[in-house]
Amino acid sequence: MPPVFFNSISITKPHAKIYKRLGFRKGITQLGELHRKETDQYIDEAIKYIQLKGAGLRVSVQKGSNEEIAFLNCIISESKKLAAFLNKSEEIILMGATAGSEIIEGIKSAVENQNITRGVVYDATASEMVDAALSWIMNFFNRELVRENKLTFKKRFSAGYGDLSLEHQKTMCHLLMLEKIGVKISDTYMLSPEKSVMAITGIFSPQ
Repeated sequence: MPPVFFNSISITKPHAKIYKRLGFRKGITQLGELHRKETDQYIDEAIKYIQLKGAGLRVSVQKGSNEEIAFLNCIISESKKLAAFLNKSEEIILMGATAGSEIIEGIKSAVENQNITRGVVYDATASEMVDAALSWIMNFFNRELVRENKLTFKKRFSAGYGDLSLEHQKTMCHLLMLEKIGVKISDTYMLSPEKSVMAITGIFSPQ
């Protein structure tokens, strides 16, 4: 079965999470009115550059010795943490999302024009928006899974974290066919456009 592609993901602006990523803490960080208005303006500007797209794939998973995880005849191995994460799952959701290339150009332009604050806010906004897109994809699958009395985990697991090496992004990118939404992977396993992410979550049957 091929991945499900989402060519236009619409989400509510994750305002509080963007501010948290920027280092603001409610009740601790003091922020003047002018500074807040400026930040909100940059967030809204960034969102105009962002074009959220994604892909998701539901597949069965096989677990072997030495923490080997296999799906669609592809092996992701030697990750004790991923094996533990998927311990109770016989199926998983592979997912990927991108904020598109325009926001990357917007960030570069801001930095080149020495407006570091704008660049930082754009960057934080793109990061939180693409993360929210992954949650949107999970919710999409949950609406289907609930008919089977199943759900996805609330958490996600990504290559590059824990003991799951970044090189596994190549396998995931291939399975998700992310080139169809404009995402490429380099020889060093980095995704392009930069604000693109992939993750794995498990499927379980709630008791």
